[in-house]
Amino acid sequence: MSLVNFTTREITCKIVYYGPGRSGKTTNLQYIYGRVPDDRRGRMVSLATETERTLFFDFLPLELGTISGFTTRFHLYTVPGQVYYNSTRKLVLQGADGVVFVADSQVRQLDENIESLQNLQSNLIEMDDDMRSMPLVLQYNKQDLPPQLILRPPELDEALNFWGLPSFPSDALRGLGVFETLKAISERVLRKLSEEASQ
Repeated sequence: MSLVNFTTREITCKIVYYGPGRSGKTTNLQYIYGRVPDDRRGRMVSLATETERTLFFDFLPLELGTISGFTTRFHLYTVPGQVYYNSTRKLVLQGADGVVFVADSQVRQLDENIESLQNLQSNLIEMDDDMRSMPLVLQYNKQDLPPQLILRPPELDEALNFWGLPSFPSDALRGLGVFETLKAISERVLRKLSEEASQ
């Protein structure tokens, strides 16, 4: 749920990067953090295990300019990819204004992608939300790997994108598709906020 502060004229929105373990959620945030000017971003907080997997979340406050005289600030989070951290996933997902689902394009990861997407759906339903009303985009990461190891975006759309949502091929390590994904989810979040404000 976005926060509107009329005193400081700021709108703060929460975007959660969701997906299976090692799909590239944290890599997205690290790439964004490394490319955004210092005065447009806050400090990145990352809590990881010894194997460098995000245990709780990454949090990156990011300023994306003004809308109707209000400064918009986005807080970007990632959830842990491992299923046994589902209670943490739910905590991080709570109050989200938008979700980026980061899928691992490798053929051998398809079942994990499907399981993680179903987990997202059931967690949203538990919070009285659903995939149709939540601003959501899909990112197909690791498209830089050899063609025989990965599914192409049309194949991933067929397997994962039942709602016809915007989807982006990505190589989060090198930045391909990272800012396009962020721009698309930001636009969808702001459009929904604007529609709600005009009701």
